[in-house]
Amino acid sequence: MEIAIFGKSFGDVFYENCRQLFDYLHKKETRIFIYKPFYEFLSQKFDLKPGIAGFFSSSEDLPQVDMLFSIGGDGTFLQAVTLVRDSGIPIVGINSGRLGFLADISRNELPVALEEIDLGRFKVKELSLLELISPTGLVDDFNYALNEFAVHKQDSSSMITIHTYLDDEYLNSYWADGLIVSTPTGSTAYSLSVGGPIMHPGSQGIIITPIAPHNLTVRPLVVPDNMELTLKVEGRGGKFLASLDSRSVVVEEGTELKIRKAGFPIKMVERTDQSFYSTLRNKLMWGADRRN
Repeated sequence: MEIAIFGKSFGDVFYENCRQLFDYLHKKETRIFIYKPFYEFLSQKFDLKPGIAGFFSSSEDLPQVDMLFSIGGDGTFLQAVTLVRDSGIPIVGINSGRLGFLADISRNELPVALEEIDLGRFKVKELSLLELISPTGLVDDFNYALNEFAVHKQDSSSMITIHTYLDDEYLNSYWADGLIVSTPTGSTAYSLSVGGPIMHPGSQGIIITPIAPHNLTVRPLVVPDNMELTLKVEGRGGKFLASLDSRSVVVEEGTELKIRKAGFPIKMVERTDQSFYSTLRNKLMWGADRRN
């Protein structure tokens, strides 16, 4: 098997798990390609220099491997998406911290999960993306988001107005601090924190969630994912922030933003005994009772 490993920095608590990961891969004679800055972190921080087949530094030199292991949290997983893009390489999310919906293989589960992957006992689920159609190249050369596209006011003063259209039909003018357009995957991220609904990853919908709307009767809305959204933003500041997941830029007022479901999914490796519902119970502590 050939795999790529992508990661950022992590704390001392995950060192032993990381060493076990490389030991296992070497025992299985796995060809490893590693993100060069991550390799430098391992060698400088922990003097860990695993044997590898090669380096990669961007999506352009990422080889066509069987899987990509993302080591970190959900933010690291989202960055891994910008490397994998439309290559079809499945991503394995390994959580080096505590909470993670995308990086859902915990430190304690890692040994068993590696055995399952080696034996082919896993599922590959497809996650939908959002595509920012125009303007192209607004954030970078990858105008896609796994969690959400969002617009925000740039400063802490006045709110902005987001004129919103669905398939060119006028929906609403949101007077708010911002607006989130979310995938089902992103429903447990930023959208959830401002009162948006939780959606099953397999749901074919897009969530439109206002951020601190001035009109309290304005609520989150779920629309079919075959619709194209158009946003026209205005405000006193003359500029606003636009973001695709964690990548954001300042945009001039009057810029028309068009968003739709992307034409390709991201593939994510999931353990066979893992499900969306068990993730909700574990991460959101559903059913937990301090009295017990």
